[in-house]
Amino acid sequence: MQEFLQQLVNGIVWGSAYALIALGYTMVYGILRLINFAHGDVYMAGAYVAFFTAGALGGLAMGSPAGALVVMLIAMSGSGLLGYGIERIVYRPLRAAPRLTLLIAAIGVSLFLEYSAQLAFGSEPRLFPQLVPARTVVSACGVVISNQQAIIVAVSLALGLGLQFIIHHTSMGRAMRAVSFDREAASLMGVNVDRVISFTFVLGSALAGAAAVLVPMNNPQILPFMGVQPGLKAFVAAVLGGIGNVWGAIAGGLLMGIAEIMVVGYLASSYRDGIVFAILIVVLIVKPTGLFGSPVTDRA
Repeated sequence: MQEFLQQLVNGIVWGSAYALIALGYTMVYGILRLINFAHGDVYMAGAYVAFFTAGALGGLAMGSPAGALVVMLIAMSGSGLLGYGIERIVYRPLRAAPRLTLLIAAIGVSLFLEYSAQLAFGSEPRLFPQLVPARTVVSACGVVISNQQAIIVAVSLALGLGLQFIIHHTSMGRAMRAVSFDREAASLMGVNVDRVISFTFVLGSALAGAAAVLVPMNNPQILPFMGVQPGLKAFVAAVLGGIGNVWGAIAGGLLMGIAEIMVVGYLASSYRDGIVFAILIVVLIVKPTGLFGSPVTDRA
């Protein structure tokens, strides 16, 4: 039982990071009906921004909550700016193109970012600095929780709640919901659709940038292709929860993280990637709209 509870805690921590990345997928899909396969590489770019920012700040970023927060905010800003550039340069000119064209463009952007990062930073893994030194904050009933794990869950929860506040209690959030429901009608009612779509990309990309700072607390290694697997798994999490549904993305991320950690703990680590795609296949067969999703009429 102790081992199960420890694995459950580890799964929730890992799933919290998946949830942050999955939110970017689900927001963009909710607005554009587009699967942004470059989103995982925006996460990778955020990790490199954080890495070089921490290096530039030096001791100011190490062991200080304020320094770690500054690194995270800069990483979120860098990822958000990259997300804006991708939408403005690549996706906006192709918005009226067939869906297949957008899908191919997304894959092309993903590959461009990966190999550009490899060219710029090299293919060797880099050790991410320890912004927050690890220490145990809970040790009860055989379950150990570190301060790093607590930070990952707390920050992910806070950002998820912040996103919900933006969507449901701000004018931009109302505009996002209007564009998601009917882009043409929203435009006729005076909503600046281009601005809303750009904001959605910036916001989703910024959340991926936050995940890029949180994940290295548990796995302090970054490299140009680090966004491939987390990106795919976060996409599966978004589909599992019901892509286009914010709470569904959060729930899907948590379930994905728990399932992955349980497989590693009770079966074998070689199955951790396989379980993700097994879940995707089952969801598509049994409930294609996901746990919290609902059928959507195509208005494109």
